[in-house]
Amino acid sequence: MGQQADRVKEREREESNIKEGSKKPMIQYWLMKTEPGEYSYEDLERDGWTHWDGVRNHQAQNNMKQMAVGDEVLIYHSVGPKEIVGIAQVSKRSYPDPTAKPGEKWIVVDVKPLKKLATPVKLAQIKATPDLLEIPLVKQSRLSVMPLEKPIFDQLVQMGGSH
Repeated sequence: MGQQADRVKEREREESNIKEGSKKPMIQYWLMKTEPGEYSYEDLERDGWTHWDGVRNHQAQNNMKQMAVGDEVLIYHSVGPKEIVGIAQVSKRSYPDPTAKPGEKWIVVDVKPLKKLATPVKLAQIKATPDLLEIPLVKQSRLSVMPLEKPIFDQLVQMGGSH
């Protein structure tokens, strides 16, 4: 019963992610943090993909459950120079985290690299931009996976010299 209910929810999620009158899914936009000493954007480029594991915050996990294949993700290095360094794409929806301990219900999503930003966007630049003061990166600084509105995503990409 539980697996069938999960499949129904998954189908409803996929259907709700499709624009009316179109078969194209609506892309959502996100920011995911990583510690570059643990796993950097350069590691993602080298590997070609990864499952985004180790997220142990319930709000971040709920955000990951909302991700769909094709969603775009800004990758933020949260240690050292705090900066957005690249763009990735969700390549597989959420599934059980293979690093979770027995009995834990954590999840992962798979992501693949799309493009390294020409110039990293530093946290100080973001905080100095009035339009960006209300984004979760500034308001909920401890959240590791967060949604972004498309205009904000586009602005951050533009600040990084990429289109």
